[in-house]
Amino acid sequence: MKRPNPFKFRLYVAGDAPNSAQALANLRTLCRVHLPDRHQIEVVDVFREPKRALADRVFLTPTLVKLAPGATQIIVGTLSHTQTVLWALGLETLAP
Repeated sequence: MKRPNPFKFRLYVAGDAPNSAQALANLRTLCRVHLPDRHQIEVVDVFREPKRALADRVFLTPTLVKLAPGATQIIVGTLSHTQTVLWALGLETLAP
């Protein structure tokens, strides 16, 4: 049986800012619960790599970029609304 393609995420954070820490914690929880063994998370600190953030056109943090599978998607915020994030990633449908 073929394993589904892994989800590849890049999370842009601003150092130890509370919103950035919250976004990383929420992303890790989401991946552990909904994508066990099917995800990769790269964290980019815009304070350490500002040129990379600018090259990727990231101007706000935290910003999550889903790189794969499928089309690139961008979500800005702490990722605290799990159902909305899952819906945006195509992992669940929103309840009416």
